[in-house]
Amino acid sequence: MAVARVTELTASSPKGFHEALQEGFTRAKNTLRGITDIEIVSHNVVVEKNEIKEYRVRMKVTFILET
Repeated sequence: MAVARVTELTASSPKGFHEALQEGFTRAKNTLRGITDIEIVSHNVVVEKNEIKEYRVRMKVTFILET
């Protein structure tokens, strides 16, 4: 029997949502072992002076706890 944990992360990129997701996943896989799932909870943009400055993705990362 496995036990999983879910942690929530927010990642950002000045380029786009896909890059923000990749940044979050890269950071998560460097510190978490046994990642099985990523759920995108929300995505939004930061706007300054009528221009998009940053894309943000909030995600839930599921990983299996080691025994």
